[in-house]
Amino acid sequence: MPTALITGITGQDGMYLAEQLLAQGYNVYGLIRGQNNPKREPLEELLPALELVEGDLLDQYSLIAAIELTQPDEVYNLGAISFVPLSWKQSLNTGEITGLGVTRMLEAIRVVNSKIRFYQASSSEMFGQVRETPQRETTPFHPRSPYGVAKAYGHYITINYRESYGLFAVSGILFNHESPRRGKEFVTRKITHSVARIKHGRQQELLLGNLEASRDWGFAGDYVRAMHLMLQQPQPDDYLVATGQTHSVREFCQIAFAHVGLDWQDHVRTDPKFVRPAEVDLLVGDASKARRELGWQPEVDFPGLVKMMVDADMELVARTG
Repeated sequence: MPTALITGITGQDGMYLAEQLLAQGYNVYGLIRGQNNPKREPLEELLPALELVEGDLLDQYSLIAAIELTQPDEVYNLGAISFVPLSWKQSLNTGEITGLGVTRMLEAIRVVNSKIRFYQASSSEMFGQVRETPQRETTPFHPRSPYGVAKAYGHYITINYRESYGLFAVSGILFNHESPRRGKEFVTRKITHSVARIKHGRQQELLLGNLEASRDWGFAGDYVRAMHLMLQQPQPDDYLVATGQTHSVREFCQIAFAHVGLDWQDHVRTDPKFVRPAEVDLLVGDASKARRELGWQPEVDFPGLVKMMVDADMELVARTG
């Protein structure tokens, strides 16, 4: 029975990945910060078979201890400050956790057991001001946020440890992926939760930033399948994971509001405070390599994703107010 250790276990990707690995018969450990973490109890209720171990991507020795305790076959590093707007306000913290945290985990693996297979969650935000469209594994990076810069460092240090120490270390360059488990601070969940509140009469308008920003959006449950597949290959390599289709924030709003019988233009307003200091206008990925070598393909399309999230938030707001 294989064992996996997942950082970022309280995020949407961590939860979906843990679910899928548990269903495949894995022993799954989740790295969590602090005994009084408010996300601990709901996580344990959702995934009772999951075992939690304390550790911190800021603390080298806690990572070594976590690996020695759990003895994993696979480590999935999903932990990061992942909300891009926050990375401008906490740029140093973003660098320490999202960037250097990768090095600390890789070093812990090298010291404890270099046979462990390692997955690094890279990001389409590394492409930033894109050099070509669609983006591929070989497209040069030009990140436009502290988050993107930190992710680019994490990506390259993963390659460096693979080439320098022979670790089975891979990076998945995942494009935007969403779900009902997405945090409400992210624009997609902000939209669907607001739609539900507006439909239930608890809110009147939704304030957003750049409505023309376009992203390649997929379903998180589909994308974590690709993470697992990467660690089952005979040789380590990096893979881009995306749908190959791009949609604007405006389109997301149109589908979300229409799903509950509302006109988005009656409720959506733009506010300059939600515009990024340096915007990433268009991201769309070419996942040909992942489809060809991993046999991966997404199962949930864009309208299906938006409607899934709206339905979940409609139920949540009806139940909790």
